[in-house]
Amino acid sequence: MDYIQKRIQELTYEVIELRRNFHMHPELGFQEFETANIIKDYLENLGFGTIRMAETGVVAILDSGKPGPVLMLRADMDALPVTEANDVEYKSKNDGVMHACGHDSHMAMLLVAAKVLKENQDLLFGKIKFVFQPDEEIAGAVKMVAEGVLKSPKVDAVMGIHIWSLLPSGRVSITPGVVMGGMDVFKMRVIGKGGHTGYPHEAIDTVIAAANIIQTVQTIQTREMDAQKPVVIMFGKLMAGKKSNIIPEEVYLEGSIRFLHDAAPDDEDNPTKRFIRISHAISLAHQCTCEIIIEHENIPLVNDVKMAAFAQKTAAQVFGTPGAIDQGRYITSEDFSEYTSRVPGVFMFLGCANAQKKTDIALHNPHFNIDEDVLVKGVELHVKGALNFLSSSGKK
Repeated sequence: MDYIQKRIQELTYEVIELRRNFHMHPELGFQEFETANIIKDYLENLGFGTIRMAETGVVAILDSGKPGPVLMLRADMDALPVTEANDVEYKSKNDGVMHACGHDSHMAMLLVAAKVLKENQDLLFGKIKFVFQPDEEIAGAVKMVAEGVLKSPKVDAVMGIHIWSLLPSGRVSITPGVVMGGMDVFKMRVIGKGGHTGYPHEAIDTVIAAANIIQTVQTIQTREMDAQKPVVIMFGKLMAGKKSNIIPEEVYLEGSIRFLHDAAPDDEDNPTKRFIRISHAISLAHQCTCEIIIEHENIPLVNDVKMAAFAQKTAAQVFGTPGAIDQGRYITSEDFSEYTSRVPGVFMFLGCANAQKKTDIALHNPHFNIDEDVLVKGVELHVKGALNFLSSSGKK
């Protein structure tokens, strides 16, 4: 065991306690005021100066005092509007709010990593920018970028970690290229002519038009897209009518379109463009009109090839073997993509699934929990990733 790994092992209790404290006091996006204060106090006690961004975001910079690149390490802060169902001593104390996506772990790992890197800054060249970002669930990274998180000093590379219950404890997934999906959210109104259900020929039935849209857009994946470019179109909200014998004037629908390939909004391979075309065409066929609002929530997350290779070498050191490294792609989305679309970056998935500990439950579930034994591995990935990236820079 090298001395960095030994030092991180000494901080096992600290990273677990930090994670549990965050877990007990979850806050929704852009409401992470108590969370931000805990982060600020911890960093300032280590000797860092801190600045606030995007209302509740916290940023600190470790300057080695030597020339070199700027590496950004990021953790997200926000929780979800979920009522926790776990019976644990650190259960959420904020009713209806829960860290059901592992962000409590992300903050704890990065804080302890900042501590270890601060203790070893003489080994570094350049700077490390520690970024604690609010509102990842609704693209808070966009606001961080707009407020200059990638500037002053200009960021040259970025790394991030997500705790992952789809992967066993003791494993990590690091993949070059597209690793997480883009996501567009749609809101749609199908408008026809209301009437009596006994005289449908005198009305324009919006319900049957909407039903046809729901079914037909599913052919985008099976008939219009390459099977190696996954697409998921889901309708999560449907509202129509007030009484059983009235044909409604309007049907309202909401849902999401996820796609696991890098496609600009105007590309022919963009499923949202195809979704709009089909929805309007079906509405027209049923003599209805269709109004669609698209919210581009997240773009696909693309890992830089060189950064992914670098992270794989680091992970082999941390886990003791390259055999612990998997390659996976996930249709879920992450606003870390806003950073990797602008600077070379890599996003890693740290396995936390352990059936005996009941930590193999999907993210966003009220029973979600993590195997806390993996937290020190996350800290070590941050620390050795930064040390390897910035120490090698001084040797060039």
